[in-house]
Amino acid sequence: MGREVIQEALASLSSGNDLPELEARPTASTAREHPGGQQRRLEEGTRTAEKEHVRWRDLPNKDQLFILSLCRLSEPLSNVCLLPYIFYLVRFVLQPPEDADPAAPSPSSSPESSSSSPPTPDPTDAAAARISEYSGLLVAAFPLAQFVVSLPWGRLSDRYGRRASIVGGLAVSAAANVGFGFSRTMAGLLFWRVLAGLANANVGIMRTVTAEVVRERRFQTKAFLLLPLVFNAGMVASLALGGCLAEPVVNLPWLFGPDGILNTGRDPAGVPWAREYPYALPALLNAALLGGALVLAVAGLRETLPGKEDRSDIGLRAGDAIVRWLRRLRPRREQVEYVMIGDIDSSEDTFLGQVRHEEQEKPQQPGAARGGVGMGGRKTPVPFRSVWTRRVLCALVTFGLLPLHNAAFMHVFPVYLSSPPADNSEASYFAFAGGLGLRSSTIGLWLGVAGILGILLQLFIYPPLQARIGTRGVLRIALFLFPSTYAAAPYLSLLAGDGSDSVLRAILLAVVVSAQIAARTMAIPSTVILLTEAAPARTVLGTVHGAGNMLASLARAAGPAIGGYVFARGVEEGVIGLVWWLYLVAIALCALAWSYIMESDTT
Repeated sequence: MGREVIQEALASLSSGNDLPELEARPTASTAREHPGGQQRRLEEGTRTAEKEHVRWRDLPNKDQLFILSLCRLSEPLSNVCLLPYIFYLVRFVLQPPEDADPAAPSPSSSPESSSSSPPTPDPTDAAAARISEYSGLLVAAFPLAQFVVSLPWGRLSDRYGRRASIVGGLAVSAAANVGFGFSRTMAGLLFWRVLAGLANANVGIMRTVTAEVVRERRFQTKAFLLLPLVFNAGMVASLALGGCLAEPVVNLPWLFGPDGILNTGRDPAGVPWAREYPYALPALLNAALLGGALVLAVAGLRETLPGKEDRSDIGLRAGDAIVRWLRRLRPRREQVEYVMIGDIDSSEDTFLGQVRHEEQEKPQQPGAARGGVGMGGRKTPVPFRSVWTRRVLCALVTFGLLPLHNAAFMHVFPVYLSSPPADNSEASYFAFAGGLGLRSSTIGLWLGVAGILGILLQLFIYPPLQARIGTRGVLRIALFLFPSTYAAAPYLSLLAGDGSDSVLRAILLAVVVSAQIAARTMAIPSTVILLTEAAPARTVLGTVHGAGNMLASLARAAGPAIGGYVFARGVEEGVIGLVWWLYLVAIALCALAWSYIMESDTT
């Protein structure tokens, strides 16, 4: 029995292949320090691990992962829900209240807000450019707030714990969604976006909790896929519901229209509050969902900071009491608890390749200063300066380049789809204008359905692909997809309008959306794994992921702001592809080039 346990532990130690070139060095050192039979056992463990297949139901601590996944919904619900209708939201708040028509879902149904020009059936190029600039600022406010507090929040979580930041963030995020939904000024929208961004600066902490909840390496590939998977699911639901629930008098007339079920006063124009606040309903739904996640987090999310795992409070005690009461009502079968093999053999307690053999640490006393086990078994803190190794810095650059273009795409693309089409009868290969003129509900459904593709890829394609070609290989595929997708996207404008081109336009639109989401689905978990691999010790994971979230937040703020400005200039100049070719393709190519530089620098 003991031999089987040791063999399983060794198999787990050697099971990872996401960064073979970076993990070869610890394995080699292990072979040198444990010659002969130990070398053969490691090779046998490697072969056993290759045959082992970890299923989703095999993940340990499922209750904690479930609650953490619900908490992870906070960012997509708070951040991306407005994207399908942001064009119409900004137009609504910029135009004078007496001219506003909340029930109009399309650009041709209400006059523009410019006081110096007469109302027109479609927004002028100047008005569309102005809407693009303001919407870019609105999108950028959220990640900019995340950038300001991400690193301090991560550092505080390393000292005081993870639970408080996650629970507090959920509460503030729910309140910010309510405030955003009932704002009718640009200043009010910006304020609540900033507050929501401050509350959601704990994304890096959630990634850290994932690593601390699932320590065994053989489970970590799937565990690290879980949060991006939930993020994609949240985006799918948020984009689809955001587009459909916005302007409910028009999009849901059977509920909010003149003859709607909820129009108890029989107002001939529809439910009054839905007309006065046409974009409140998606935000209220977000707040309700976050409220449910908050209740579960207060009652069940446990502290994972090393050394403080047994900390409890009134919320956890109440949650335990409820669980005991439910168990008395429904007798359960005998439950097998998750126990790490590392409790029997410390070789199992690895964190993405960080081997913790006592035999390896003894001759490396300076390593104790890097957060290892020091004299007497005590963990010594890693100095702040020692956290920023070359490997960490390289991973941080990769982590930051992705949202620099991906966040810009997430803002520019819905605005582009909402923009009215133009006459391109005299267009050249690069000089053409106009968008597709789609409604917010149509945009939400397009983005939502395509997001389902991302979920399927994460469930069924990413794990075997990552096991075969490694994390760097998967990331490289995504980095090749991004620039080709961005280069092709603006040519949809040449197919705008009705007629025979509408079918071809729908097909090409599906290809563009699916390719970008597929690339994003492969890139996000890969960059998270690379950053986690680079951490010099478990005790500084909060700091490393806090820095990563801080850098990514800055990129998510700069991307939409720069992208919105370049898009506005392209609209004014009659070159709708300017932002695609000059900004998105350029940044995506930089990320692709950096992946080769990073590989040569860390090997």
